Amino acid sequence: MTIPDTSATPVPRDAEPIKAIPVRHPGRWVAIAVIAVLAAMFAHLLLTNSAFQWKFMLQNMFRPPVLWGLFGTVSITILAMIIGVVLGVVVAIARLSNNPILRGTSWAYTWFFRAVPRYVLLIVMGNLGILWPRLEIGVPFDTYLGELFGVQAHWRLFGIETRDLLVGFWVGVLGLALSEAAYMAEIVRAGMLSVDPGQDEAATALGMSRGQALRRVVLPQAMRVIIPPTGNETIAMLKDTSLLIAVPVTRELFFQLSAIGNRTFQVFPMLIAAILWYLFLVSILLVGQYFLEKRFSRGYGRAAQAKMKLEGLAAEHGANPEVP
Repeated sequence: MTIPDTSATPVPRDAEPIKAIPVRHPGRWVAIAVIAVLAAMFAHLLLTNSAFQWKFMLQNMFRPPVLWGLFGTVSITILAMIIGVVLGVVVAIARLSNNPILRGTSWAYTWFFRAVPRYVLLIVMGNLGILWPRLEIGVPFDTYLGELFGVQAHWRLFGIETRDLLVGFWVGVLGLALSEAAYMAEIVRAGMLSVDPGQDEAATALGMSRGQALRRVVLPQAMRVIIPPTGNETIAMLKDTSLLIAVPVTRELFFQLSAIGNRTFQVFPMLIAAILWYLFLVSILLVGQYFLEKRFSRGYGRAAQAKMKLEGLAAEHGANPEVP
């Protein structure tokens, strides 16, 4: 009886081609069809509805008063954000302080300005002259002190009429900045808390003061967390400048467009013009936000993980670990 040789190498056979059947997604095609129909209906509305008054809108949305209002809107946004960010950093540092008075005061500030709607706050700011017709610097309660000691006292060093100081433009900037500072304080505080406490301790061990450690170590690392919501707050601030019609601020984009619409009885076309202007401005801010986030997120996320993996592989094979 012959025993078959099982040690022989089997003859390879050609592999059969894989018959891959693509997965069908009927829901996608239905969604595409619905979106296409809605897009066509929207385009038909824009082109055929006479309420838009495109010719009238294009003739008036670039007039000098509107462009002057556009400049005012951008200026108010920049000034309000600068003041809001600086004040927000101060409030955030106070929230993280060991001093209970600073913590309580900063908490009360954020509580108040986050609770009051900006439109209501701007109306109140525009009517502060009712509360203080005249702002003066001097000794408080001087009249009562004079009556107490039997003398006529009027110890005032400097004074100014409220209506001369709180003009519409600066009332709007101050109102928006005070409200924004409350939100920025929470954003900055969250960014600072995201940094490992060991970073601050290491900086202190190297001889840095608390201010130096905060400025050179903590805040630069916290920017990765602070920048994205700050960009969103800037966009929201740009849109909230339209609320300044409550003060009112005349050097503002929405005020000028509304004035043209009310004067010509063509309100709706001017509202569409306002939408187009805000879309244009916000698109510019979105581009800037993208590059800022990319700038401050270097060394984090997927790119950093891929770089670390490549460096590890290069080190294992004895190659240069420097990865461009």
